[in-house]
Amino acid sequence: MIIDSHCHLSLDNNIMDIENILNRARSSGVRKYLNISTKSNDFETLIDISSTYDDIFFTLGIHPHESKETNNDILKIIKNNLDNKKLLGIGETGLDFYYNHTDKKTQIKSLEYHIDLAQESKLPLVIHMRDAEDDLVRIFTDKMKKKEFTGVIHCFTGSLKFAKHILEMGFYISASGIITFKNSENLRNTFKQIPINRLLVETDSPYLAPVPNRGKTNEPSFITHTIQKLCEIHNIKYDKMCELTSMNFKNLFKRIND
Repeated sequence: MIIDSHCHLSLDNNIMDIENILNRARSSGVRKYLNISTKSNDFETLIDISSTYDDIFFTLGIHPHESKETNNDILKIIKNNLDNKKLLGIGETGLDFYYNHTDKKTQIKSLEYHIDLAQESKLPLVIHMRDAEDDLVRIFTDKMKKKEFTGVIHCFTGSLKFAKHILEMGFYISASGIITFKNSENLRNTFKQIPINRLLVETDSPYLAPVPNRGKTNEPSFITHTIQKLCEIHNIKYDKMCELTSMNFKNLFKRIND
């Protein structure tokens, strides 16, 4: 069994063809999908899709690019859905100081709100991070002094030093199609040092299609190429890697086992 731990099936170019996308994914061995929220306009669609399809779960949260919309009304909507058993995590939240579509202070405030929700609900965080390693570690360290929480750094492209910090904090690390790119040798070397019991795999579809589909619209069926590359990195057979990453997903997103 394969679990796509991070995809965006609610985006227009996916939702209009969702039946075909899911059929192709199921034919490739994908059995469960975590449909990720990035903005409040996603919420209703995400909930509706999860109600329609037994194998699609969802998160609720505000992406750092959209963090200016994080407010008490949005947080109240998330809180009102915390009892929904298909809601597995809080996010996508985090920090992106590469693009800085929203100012840093606003991003940090939004992230802290999401951490509070994760601590309250005991649901894991789905974290986006780019060019903000030190700030993220500092914020996590401060917040964990009050109450522990966990989560995953999705689409990981960070340093080995950052990976070690995050792993020590109990977080998981997710591999996307980026690890298949020709210029990602350093990233592959980092993934080689990440324990296999802390690895997840994702597509981030419709973005970041792996080689040999790079340049195409990504979809969950393409996840097989990312898994194969992880197998090469860790010298593990394909079926075993599918089993391990699925087990890791269930260990992190515990509500899926209910």
